[in-house]
Amino acid sequence: MKQLITIFLFFLVLSAHAQQGVLSGKVTSAGKPVPAANVVLRKTVFKSLTNREGSFTLKGLDSGKYEVTVSAVGFISHKQEVVVGRDTTVIAAIELKDRSDELNEVVVTGTMKAVRKLDSPVPVEVYTPAFFQKNPTPNLFEAVGLINGVRPQLNCNICNTGDIHINGLEGAYTLILIDGMPIISSLSTVYGLSGIPNSLVDHIEVVKGPASSLYGSEAMGGVINVITKNAVTAPLLSVDAFGTSWREYNIDASVKFGGKKFQSLLGVNYYNYQHPLDNNGDGFTDVTLQNRVSVFNKWNFTRKENRVASLAARFVNEDRWGGQMNWNKSYRGSDSIYGESVYTRRWEMIGLYQLPVKEKIMLQLSYNWHNQNSYYGFTPYMATQQVGFAQMYWDKTLGKKHNFLLGATYRYTWYDDNTPATATADGLMNMPAKTPLPGIFIQDEWKFAEKQTLLLGYRYDYDQYHGSIHSPRLAYKYSPDPVNTFRASFGTGFRVVNLFTEDHAALTGARQVVIAEELKPERSFNGNLNYVTKITSGLGLLSLDFTGFYSYFTNKITGDFDQDPDKIIYANLNGHAISRGASLNTEMTFNFPLKVLAGVTWSDVYQLNNGMDKVTQLHAPKWSGNYLLSYTLPKDFTVDFTGTYTGPMRLPVQPNDYRPEYSPWFTIANIQLTRKFRNGLEIYGGVKNIFNFVPKYALIRAFDPFDKTAADPVSNPNGYTFDTEYNYAPLQGARIFAGLRYNLFKY
Repeated sequence: MKQLITIFLFFLVLSAHAQQGVLSGKVTSAGKPVPAANVVLRKTVFKSLTNREGSFTLKGLDSGKYEVTVSAVGFISHKQEVVVGRDTTVIAAIELKDRSDELNEVVVTGTMKAVRKLDSPVPVEVYTPAFFQKNPTPNLFEAVGLINGVRPQLNCNICNTGDIHINGLEGAYTLILIDGMPIISSLSTVYGLSGIPNSLVDHIEVVKGPASSLYGSEAMGGVINVITKNAVTAPLLSVDAFGTSWREYNIDASVKFGGKKFQSLLGVNYYNYQHPLDNNGDGFTDVTLQNRVSVFNKWNFTRKENRVASLAARFVNEDRWGGQMNWNKSYRGSDSIYGESVYTRRWEMIGLYQLPVKEKIMLQLSYNWHNQNSYYGFTPYMATQQVGFAQMYWDKTLGKKHNFLLGATYRYTWYDDNTPATATADGLMNMPAKTPLPGIFIQDEWKFAEKQTLLLGYRYDYDQYHGSIHSPRLAYKYSPDPVNTFRASFGTGFRVVNLFTEDHAALTGARQVVIAEELKPERSFNGNLNYVTKITSGLGLLSLDFTGFYSYFTNKITGDFDQDPDKIIYANLNGHAISRGASLNTEMTFNFPLKVLAGVTWSDVYQLNNGMDKVTQLHAPKWSGNYLLSYTLPKDFTVDFTGTYTGPMRLPVQPNDYRPEYSPWFTIANIQLTRKFRNGLEIYGGVKNIFNFVPKYALIRAFDPFDKTAADPVSNPNGYTFDTEYNYAPLQGARIFAGLRYNLFKY
């Protein structure tokens, strides 16, 4: 009897199990299977991973209604309800959307109109504040150093001036835009970059390669477009403050206010460093002392039919100095104690207005006023520059395949200084430089096939001295599927040079500036090839972005530091110059909470004098790159390890110089621990330059900065002169930092 009961119960259980349901399905993206996707039934213990074909099966389910959640690295999570019966229930293919569509991937820099990054025929890199917060910095100049192929170059060991190099080209070839406006003029490129607070940045778009057909002069090497926050979507209150063990203090704060017709964002940045240090023992400050305030206000207006209108203004005031440790302002401009002191004041205004007509016609206006009052030792440099810019363009969609852009620009530059650059030929009268530069541009983006896009562009500018300047451009994009994209870009560029505002070496140190001939505008011919792909594996999602670039320059203006150690001789190159190379950006997001970014750039930048003698460009390393590892710990802790590495670069040395002509390999690494709270508060801290790398050599003859005894063959047998241009890395060593952030989005 007991055996019969046991058999009966066995078949009863077996029958009950047979009546339990089975749920199966397939996870895809753009029609392709997604392996290693997590499939979870909420509020149950049932979960599974998809196989290589993207398929999954969940067995032993009771009949009823369930909520299925599907997630995978690099994709937006998917939720849906299913009803499971007593038999096998098959879900229709679950289509996951690429996570890049969820992010703010709308870009404007490549084509001057808003398009999805994936649809842009011109490769555009996008970086959000979250990327830069992995290693907090007080200004844009330092922040962009974490981008592969973009390198802030310090050009002076004393006043810490700098410019931004893209793919090995000097900073004068990089056009800096704010909201699409060329607001950073040549004079302010030297110091203005340090005055851009990170608090006003929504994201930064980087275009590496030619862009003169849209943006005109200076866009030969690339464009960095700083897109400021929209007051409508910005937090009500935002604060980010940090300090370092070197007694550097920085605070960014913004507040939003407004009504039905407008929203306004008011931001303030304050940076202070007033603690001189001389760790390398040369008698000079290792880091420039700075006291800087920047105030920013942006207004976004609400209009009918969602037409755009905004107005922004910014004011920057900075006092910086570097020099001998016993220098103070009473020695400013004297020849007894050496110091480089720079007072900077700057106003900017930017306006955007969409005309109230049926067609999409945009009007952009900008104005900036920049005043620099400076002494480099006893050499004064007093300069004022004003730049007005107006641009109007018509953005027209012609059917389903064509997008047409037609525009006109006018830029007027007024520049005056105390150098011979703004004096009459006899040197008796002052004559400020006035440079009008009108231009027109046209662009046609043609999607001539489902997976192919062709962009044709042309720009015409007229310079009062150089006449007509033509800048054509061609770009092609082919996307055989959503995870592979090929791009090719070709174009020309031009640059009208203002030597004294762009080359800091022309003003500092003891070298005499010699202009050997009348300088002609530079021209370039450029080509870029770009390939982007995404690879899904059992570990996670791998993204690869490969670019090859080539530029050919004519009339390139170069400064000869080698012919005479007491002079910098400027002339148009009697030959041509080449900038070529390749870069690779990789991003790996693992199924566990680890994200790794790594990039490498190889560049070969040189010039051929008379077509024969190859001269490697100064401050252009053949190898450079970046790395970022981010790991999320329990309880909302995140560890970020970031850094850059730089290979040997040629440096300006003097005859018989004891300092090596090429810098060594080096890396500057940082580590940060962040704790996030649910109320919008973040606390962070870490160590910058954890390996404490500091250049071994810097100033030469620091004991005689005015070269008062340089001519003495006994004390100076090699004929060295005081020089500040031998620089390849900051002189600031390891330091601890700590700070906090707070964002309030609603009351």
